[in-house]
Amino acid sequence: MKYIATFIFLFAALFNTNAQNTEVKPLPLADPYILTEDGVYYAYGTTGDSGIEVFSSTDLENWTRLGWALRKEDTSCPKWFWAPEVYRVNGRYLMYFSGNEKIRAAWSDSPTGPFNELYSGPLFPAEGNIDHHLYFDEDGQPYMFFVRFDHGNIIYSCQLEPDCTTMKFNTLKFVARPEQDWEKLDAVVNEGPFIIKHNGTYYMTYSGNGYTCQDYAIGVATSSSINGPWKKADYNPILRRPNQLLGVGHHSFFRDNEGKLRIVFHAHSSATKIHPRDTHIGYVSFKKNPNGGPDIISVDTESIIRCRLKQ
Repeated sequence: MKYIATFIFLFAALFNTNAQNTEVKPLPLADPYILTEDGVYYAYGTTGDSGIEVFSSTDLENWTRLGWALRKEDTSCPKWFWAPEVYRVNGRYLMYFSGNEKIRAAWSDSPTGPFNELYSGPLFPAEGNIDHHLYFDEDGQPYMFFVRFDHGNIIYSCQLEPDCTTMKFNTLKFVARPEQDWEKLDAVVNEGPFIIKHNGTYYMTYSGNGYTCQDYAIGVATSSSINGPWKKADYNPILRRPNQLLGVGHHSFFRDNEGKLRIVFHAHSSATKIHPRDTHIGYVSFKKNPNGGPDIISVDTESIIRCRLKQ
């Protein structure tokens, strides 16, 4: 009996160890962005103060950590590496990131890095500025949409030179600040802008409320011109507390390998814990507005998946 009991104990211990080793861990990216390149998805986001990590996937659900795309020591930034976005520009890869609450740029020959900061300093050296997004209009003109600390987190836009790293400050325009009831529950925050165009209309999605708020959510504004004015939709927010997820906010859009429009966004870790924020992906569609005006953009909440980190 003694040997049987010992065997049972060892078997149970082995089973528990295997269970722990196969435990599913969420992809811990806040402010996520996905780049699709040659059939592979690359994900970047906010993870800490040591730089920007990169992850890869072929199915959007299971992700592998590849390492550091951008290391702190390769920048002039001491802390707060936030909200990276990576684009293919002129045959190379351009990363925008917020470092120490200033917008910065880095280049690499590979989507996995290493990225090196363009020069020692921010692109916009004025007051605090974060949450940058690059958009090329149909005439090829690049624009940056970003957030300035202007009595709150306020969205502005600016034309860029063809190098996509030099801002034309004489084109700086105000875009949006909190004005609807749903986005004034916690803090004066409109942030994380992202631009897409559909049927001749520009859609700017953004996050409202502070990221620690459980009602951090996503709204949309539309315009017939990239230069505005922008009108916030009366059906806002387009995503708030889907499937009991909380703190749903900073996001980006991308086309999957089948050409379908997707959204990637972060949510609080749980009802009682904000960090690390988890990454989720869902399908996006447009439908005719019964009241006239631009089509309605919506997220299929039944399609939302929680991204998993491979061990």
